Formats: sequence, C-alpha cells, structure tokens
Amino acid sequence: MFKKAMWALAGLLLLGLLLPAGIAVPVAGANASSWHPKTFWYSPWGSSGTHKGVDIFAPKGTAVVAAAPGLVLWQGNLSKGGQVVLVLGAKWRLHYYAHLDQASTGGGRWLAKGEKLGTVGDSGNAKGKPPHLHYSLVSLLPYPWLIDGSEQGWKKMFYLDPIKRFP
Repeated sequence: MFKKAMWALAGLLLLGLLLPAGIAVPVAGANASSWHPKTFWYSPWGSSGTHKGVDIFAPKGTAVVAAAPGLVLWQGNLSKGGQVVLVLGAKWRLHYYAHLDQASTGGGRWLAKGEKLGTVGDSGNAKGKPPHLHYSLVSLLPYPWLIDGSEQGWKKMFYLDPIKRFP
C-alpha cells in the first residue's frame, strides 16, 4: 500500500513538472506600459524590504484573470495584500493576486487560463494608492542558480520574475 502511494505521489509530482507553464498578463487590457519594467525586485520596499512581484496598474474594477490554469488554494484577506487569491499552477508554481477590489472565486475551484478571478483594487497596504494588481509568481521547487547578491537575493530561487514570462 505504501509503495503504491509513493508511486502515485511521484507520478503527481512529475505530472506537475511536465505541464506547460506559459502565463498571460493577468489584467484585462494591460500591456507593457501598464507596469514599470523595474518593479520586480525593487528595493527598498516598505516593511517587506524588496518588492517580490509586479504591480500592474488599471482602473478600479478592471477584470483580473488567471495568468495560467490552476487550482485556487485560498481566497481571503491579508493585512498587506488585502483581498487575495492564491492559485497553484503548472510546474508547482503559486500565482499570488493581491490588492483586489473583489474576488469572484473560492478555494478548491479550478480556473482556466484567462478566466476572471476578481477585479483590480486598492485593498490592503495599497489603500490610498492608485488601483493595481500585485502579481507574484512563486516556485515551490527552488532554482538555486537564480540567487544573486541583491537584498534578499537568496529568495530569488523561489520568486520568479513574471515580466520575463509575459508574452
């Protein structure tokens, strides 16, 4: 029984690694002029020290869509992120969508790439700032070759630059 469970787990892990991981810009109508090209890993950045995602600016209420297909692990509120949706996608990567005005999905739901999951807002520590989506792409499997000498550079083995992966 244990051996079968281990093979099933190994198969699941392998399947997650083999799935294609192409992502789309997660804000409807956004393009390269919707974010600053140096927003990823910008420092200093408030209490977090380093900005580990990209801020995509758009009018409040603009649709936020799944950058890739995946399983919604959690939807709720965080002090910094505000209204948040966390999705597990291919290659064992987490897609973190924060500062939403509204979330229109819940935990346990499967999202197709491009499916609406909420709207752009200014919740959490974005209150009083221009509405935007904070989007982070986090690998559960480390990429140690991405480590560098920047502030918190060792975390780059987990936080991937989404801008480099946008079409």
